[in-house]
Order: sequence, then structure tokens, then C-alpha cells
Amino acid sequence: MNSLMPPIPVEKPVPEHEQKQVALAYLREAWAEARLDGVEDDCLAQACLFTAIAELVSTYGEDAAATFAEGLSARIRNGEFSIELARQ
Repeated sequence: MNSLMPPIPVEKPVPEHEQKQVALAYLREAWAEARLDGVEDDCLAQACLFTAIAELVSTYGEDAAATFAEGLSARIRNGEFSIELARQ
């Protein structure tokens, strides 16, 4: 009698760009909920930046996080974070 079981299928890892889209959807939902609770956009933005930088420091260390942060000013000036707002 053969007691070998068929191999368990392994899920393919989700590509990074798809993970980022899912993460953004979660953040947008949390942002909307916080706004409904009366939290101001500026406060949300600063809390998100703090949390993101703290996570980078925890994951990669202070030097790597600082190097990443040094490049942000050029990316901001180049419009990488600018979003076209719909005019009503």
C-alpha cells in the first residue's frame, strides 16, 4: 500500500507591486475612517510619516533609513509624490 500523499500546492508569492497596491488600499481606508472620526489630514500625514520611518529604522537600521530619507527632497521636487486633484 502506497501511503505517499500528493504534494501540497504552494501559493506563489504576491509580486511587490501588487502588495504595494493592496497596502495603499488599506491605508486609504484607514485614512478615510480617521477623517470620519475628525482627525485632520496634517495630523494623519505626520503620524503616517513617523510610523513609516520608524518601520524603516526597525527593518534596515538608522543609517540606511537616513540615506533613504536624504533622497526624499529630490523626489518631492521632481513631482514623484504629486497627485493631480480633480477640479470640481
